[in-house]
Amino acid sequence: MTEHVEQLEFQAETHQLLELMIHSVYSNKDTFLRELISNSSDALDKLRLESFRDKDLHVDTSDLHIELEVDKDNRILTVRDNGIGMSRAEVVDLIGTLAKSGTAELRKKLNEAKSAAANIDTAELIGQFGIGFYSTFMVADKVTLTTRRAGETEGTRWESAAGSSTYTIETLDTAPQGTAVSLHLKPADEEDHLFDYTQEWKLREIVKKYSDFIAWPIRMQVERTVTEGEGEERSEQTIVEDQTLNSMKALWTRPKSEVSDEEYKEFYKHVSHAWDDPLEIIPLKAEGTFEYQALLFLPSQAPFDLFTREHKRGVQLYVKRVFIMDNCEELMPEYLRFVKGVVDAQDLSLNVSREILQQDRQIQMIRKRLVKKVLSTVKDLQGAEDQTKYQTFWKEFGRVLKEGLLGDFDNRETILQVSSFASTNSETELTTLAQYVERMPEGQDAIYYMTGESRQQVESSPHMEAFKAKGREVLILTDPVDEMWVGSVPEFDGKAFTSIAKGEVDLESEEEKKASEALREQQDKDFAQVLTWLGKALDDSVKEVRLTNRLTTSPACLVGDVFDFTPMLERMYRASGQLVPETKRILELNPTHPLVTGLRDAYDTRKDDADAGKVPELTETAELLYGTAVLAEGGELKDPARFARILTDRLTRTL
Repeated sequence: MTEHVEQLEFQAETHQLLELMIHSVYSNKDTFLRELISNSSDALDKLRLESFRDKDLHVDTSDLHIELEVDKDNRILTVRDNGIGMSRAEVVDLIGTLAKSGTAELRKKLNEAKSAAANIDTAELIGQFGIGFYSTFMVADKVTLTTRRAGETEGTRWESAAGSSTYTIETLDTAPQGTAVSLHLKPADEEDHLFDYTQEWKLREIVKKYSDFIAWPIRMQVERTVTEGEGEERSEQTIVEDQTLNSMKALWTRPKSEVSDEEYKEFYKHVSHAWDDPLEIIPLKAEGTFEYQALLFLPSQAPFDLFTREHKRGVQLYVKRVFIMDNCEELMPEYLRFVKGVVDAQDLSLNVSREILQQDRQIQMIRKRLVKKVLSTVKDLQGAEDQTKYQTFWKEFGRVLKEGLLGDFDNRETILQVSSFASTNSETELTTLAQYVERMPEGQDAIYYMTGESRQQVESSPHMEAFKAKGREVLILTDPVDEMWVGSVPEFDGKAFTSIAKGEVDLESEEEKKASEALREQQDKDFAQVLTWLGKALDDSVKEVRLTNRLTTSPACLVGDVFDFTPMLERMYRASGQLVPETKRILELNPTHPLVTGLRDAYDTRKDDADAGKVPELTETAELLYGTAVLAEGGELKDPARFARILTDRLTRTL
């Protein structure tokens, strides 16, 4: 008897994905079984963990397993487990819709594929959005899911046909604990790489290739012929028996020499729920005061949600090969949230909680060792003769790794060493800080940098003019995190990080200073009064007006004091909802530019009237000078309409 039957519409993005699955030309359709077995393995892990924590949960955990059941006559393959199961609400949430955090990005990917009139890589989508269940529609015309959550009395059945925009869901009075997914298989079509998934040999092949390491037994009833009796009385009989298809050997307990690359790849895909191959494999074993084994992976591709709040970080935690926790944040810092894998500790309690882990000395020591091992692995990639892997790593995860400069003081030096940056030394090649320091000319004692929203914006900034003229290399920092860490990291290799957009610039040698000393003194004298007037005229916008030698072609630029926020950093804080007082900056003038000398001469001619505010065109020129400095660095004008009106009036009078 059933009740509470509903027919519901798929979420639009879900329906689009199902259409892609049905019409996919992705060749490796075998992986649907890996996804279902992986889901079943997770369900069994969760049930055992829940039984440890909830003593009132009366469940039988003596024979947890995964079962493959084949109905050849009706071409139905069922993958069944006796794990945690799902409630009706969980089925609707997990199966009927996609996670809300990914829908916008998924829609973008789908639209890109559609507009390109090309076949999208289905595997990539499945991996990126954690929606492996939908891969069943590559091989099935209809999918039925029956489940009952441990501790509940009612079950749930979900069903949908390929190509349908709806699914049905109903409540069942009775159902076995766990989840069973029944696939009504499509006809075999080997040209389309669609095999007969009712064949025993094919199922064995897939399990061996993708799921041999699963810790739970994967069973299937198989027929085999046995011989009974002797001589003339000997006869052959066909019997049916349960066979376990996987070895259940945990990869992290085996020496690396005994594990194939293919096994590592499939294990990585299992623990990360990703479809890319790992970039690097990091096995680790510690013995002594406390023992643990770890198997970590550096992914080759960043997940779509790496910078979202919903992103889950951390590796899986086991105790004596018993699954304890997914995404154990205490084992991996936020800036290494892309690292995947498992840690198997020998001396922790099976009933350990997140609150206990936060205080556990052993966990803290394991974490320190894991972090150092990951960073040393990145350093090895950086020092390798073939830089391909390192370049891939930095492209995908460099922006995240630099977050560690803000909080991980113990490993800050190592993070600086393995980091790469764009610089004016090359338009295409990145540089390490060690390489930058090696190229520094004699007498330079600072690592110069400039932050901005893009390389083009930084390179075209007036602040770069003197550095270009002197041939001094400048780091170009355009990641948002760069605005944060450069203010908290004082130096590298004894060389101070120095912003070329803050403070005063001194690029002259002692000889050059002596040669230009008289000229500077004369300029200070000639411009003293106009600088004072400009300071008053622009008092609402700037804290000081002064001459500079950092400009060669531009008339003016804006700089901050050494400890001031940059305009970009102010915008970042405001965008996050934080109140930041507006910082007045310093207006620096190029004493050799015709506009600046012309303004000085015009002021000297009508000094008394200008000081009394009776020469509005001079004040407007000051506003234009300040406004062009704001625009030149990519900033935003407070009153763009007034700036445009003044500029238009001036242009009109020149015609």
